[in-house]
Amino acid sequence: MFYYPWLPAPQNLVLSSDDVHIWRINLNQSESQLQFFRDTLSSDEIARAERFYFPEHRRRFIVGRGSLRTILGRYLGVEASEIKFIYQKRGKPLLANSGLFFNLSHSQDLALLGVSYKGLIGVDLEYIRLMSDLEGLAKRFFLPKEYELIKLLSFEEQQQVFFRYWTCKEAYLKATGDGLVELEQIEVFLKVNEPAKLLVSGDWCLRELIPSENFASAVVVQGNIENWQCWEY
Repeated sequence: MFYYPWLPAPQNLVLSSDDVHIWRINLNQSESQLQFFRDTLSSDEIARAERFYFPEHRRRFIVGRGSLRTILGRYLGVEASEIKFIYQKRGKPLLANSGLFFNLSHSQDLALLGVSYKGLIGVDLEYIRLMSDLEGLAKRFFLPKEYELIKLLSFEEQQQVFFRYWTCKEAYLKATGDGLVELEQIEVFLKVNEPAKLLVSGDWCLRELIPSENFASAVVVQGNIENWQCWEY
């Protein structure tokens, strides 16, 4: 896994075709900040937020989507409320009339946003939690060799490795827009103390990140990326 420093973002953001920017976003914000983000949302986003039954889920959606709009607006030089999204058939949002690629993932009160001009990008973030049927899930969604590796690990290592496998696979599927239906078809080569490798056709770059304690995350980008920068929002 890769340990990049999470730094305050500069006022003037420069994103070249050889860069990937990862933003770490705290979704637990004040009421005033929550209202600020709500004011940037479109009517359909507000309607979607109102459909959440639990207030914390509603708050996380509003802060996540409002932060997404605000950050993308900085790259594009427009107000957050002016951002226009289009949606793929599985619901993945894209920017209309822009060459900027992005992907947002959140878990608990944390979110990660990946931004790139290079090509398609997928981000997945998961809180590492106790899974009651971890081996059963691994057998269902992972390849046989991946399942066999998990079976050989200690209880604590199983929890860590399961979520590393999961985030790497899902980040790739979020990049391609294919969704979880193909999770078991994506091969990841992984060892406990080494960075994971994505074994798929095409030119894809995988990075595992440590955004916070007890979280696993992965970013997959189309093309070969050398320069990764991690910003705190």
